[in-house]
Amino acid sequence: MEINKEMTIGELLEKVPEKAEILLNAGMHCLGCPASQAESIEEACEVHGIDVEELMKQLNA
Repeated sequence: MEINKEMTIGELLEKVPEKAEILLNAGMHCLGCPASQAESIEEACEVHGIDVEELMKQLNA
């Protein structure tokens, strides 16, 4: 499954929960927060100062 930066955190965790570790390692420690569930991966990266392109490479590896 191809993960894209428009997917919400909630969608990602529902479809591929094993990717949560990558998000946590990148600095996204609020995965259980209701607000984060509706945020896109790109929006979450902006909030946390994470390079979205680098994170996408890791999520799709």
